[in-house]
Amino acid sequence: MKKIILTGDRPTGKLHVGHYVGSLKRRVELQNSGEYDEIYIMIADAQALTDNADNPEKVRSNIAEVALDYMSCGLDPEKSTLFVQSYVSELTELTFYYSNLVTVSRLKRNPTVKSEIQQRGFHSSIPVGFFTYPISQAADITAFKATTVPVGDDQLPMIEQAREIVRSFNSTYAEVLVEPNVLLPDNKACMRLPGTDGKAKMSKSLGNCIYLSDTPEDIRKKIMSMYTDPDHIRIEDPGKLEGNTVFTYLDAFCQDELFAEYLPEYHCLQELKEHYQRGGLGDVKVKKFLYSVLMEELAPIQARRRELEKDIPAVMEVLHRGSRKAKETAARTLSEVKHAMKIDYFD
Repeated sequence: MKKIILTGDRPTGKLHVGHYVGSLKRRVELQNSGEYDEIYIMIADAQALTDNADNPEKVRSNIAEVALDYMSCGLDPEKSTLFVQSYVSELTELTFYYSNLVTVSRLKRNPTVKSEIQQRGFHSSIPVGFFTYPISQAADITAFKATTVPVGDDQLPMIEQAREIVRSFNSTYAEVLVEPNVLLPDNKACMRLPGTDGKAKMSKSLGNCIYLSDTPEDIRKKIMSMYTDPDHIRIEDPGKLEGNTVFTYLDAFCQDELFAEYLPEYHCLQELKEHYQRGGLGDVKVKKFLYSVLMEELAPIQARRRELEKDIPAVMEVLHRGSRKAKETAARTLSEVKHAMKIDYFD
């Protein structure tokens, strides 16, 4: 069996460092590993419309932004298929067929859906498209017969629901669909990077993000205002690491070899942590080091982005080419699905 990856992002804004450490960096590593036969990276605009139906321009304007973030981080159109979800109409048809295999009560039990409904304040006024997007996500995954789906831990319930749909379809009709496996980030700190305000999730809607395309000055300002230990008032006070956003970011981004250049009085992150815990190390010094660490990672990405921004039509052509290829793949799966369901009357 081929090893195939499917993953993607909603184009409701530019991508941030949480996306980068949680998935983008890993995608590039997987792409360049040579272990996978096919890699599909989806810009999930149709899914984004489930809670932005009254503001389609927000979604449309971010298609190129997300593509720029993808390519500047190292996703290569020659190795990975970058495509726009809505172009692949076969995904909508698969969603419709799969909806007969899932109950309303099962959708209500999905922890991710429950959490996001609460976060958006939908209460009883839940758009049907948003409520059923686990089914749509199953269609996205199975259309490409993905064997591997790289996600954060908050998406595990979504993948489990996709696996249930696969099992239900295959047992009801025929062994057509492939059951996907989850690939979580290696680094625990990368599973869910908190917002700069210390809140559990970095979110565009909460305004607590550091974007990949932020200017160095904006990044500096955001880091200097980051949530740390509220009881660490004086430099000599012992500081806590738990819940300290600055150290969570250092866990995600810091490499020990960076100390020699940016903070030579320490040899590794563990030494820095121990000093902070016993007191005598100020938040400002740690934040300045984090800024240097983060820019070490982001500067090459931002340089590539500036080059790509010079020719947006070329970026859109990459998406158009990838979308055509994705559509052909999904059409083959849809044909197999309809044959298994015995609704291929004229084939």
